[in-house]
Amino acid sequence: MELIVKHFKELTTEELMEIYRQRIAVFVVEQNCPYQDVDGLDPCAYHVYLRDEEGIQAYLRVLPQETRYPDASLGRVISLKRRCGLATRLLKEGIAIAAEKFGAKSLTISAQKYACSLYEKVGFVCTEDEYLEDGIPHVRMTMTLPFGS
Repeated sequence: MELIVKHFKELTTEELMEIYRQRIAVFVVEQNCPYQDVDGLDPCAYHVYLRDEEGIQAYLRVLPQETRYPDASLGRVISLKRRCGLATRLLKEGIAIAAEKFGAKSLTISAQKYACSLYEKVGFVCTEDEYLEDGIPHVRMTMTLPFGS
């Protein structure tokens, strides 16, 4: 499995189309949730994905501070091959990228409620009560990065 890290402006048209296809397949079609996936934040993000001979298997984007939240953020986390460690690996990469590329000291995410344990496993903690986002239960979670990250 090959790890790819690219800023939006480095993505090829084919890569961007595959990213959007995967995100829409999971968040709009699979979860039956019509919402605007292409939200205008992609151009300032790093896009991180794991690819094999079949294509993208896991993906997330890393947003800088003052984009969605005052903190840097991870989002649009997908893993097509579930329960085999790809999402955890990608989250760890995303955390490192936020620290390296944006100098992040902390991260804030809006996590689907059912996935909280995944995020807790890599160090996020719930900081707000459950709320609905696009009709799906979510919780706000944060992480303070270790000194020297």
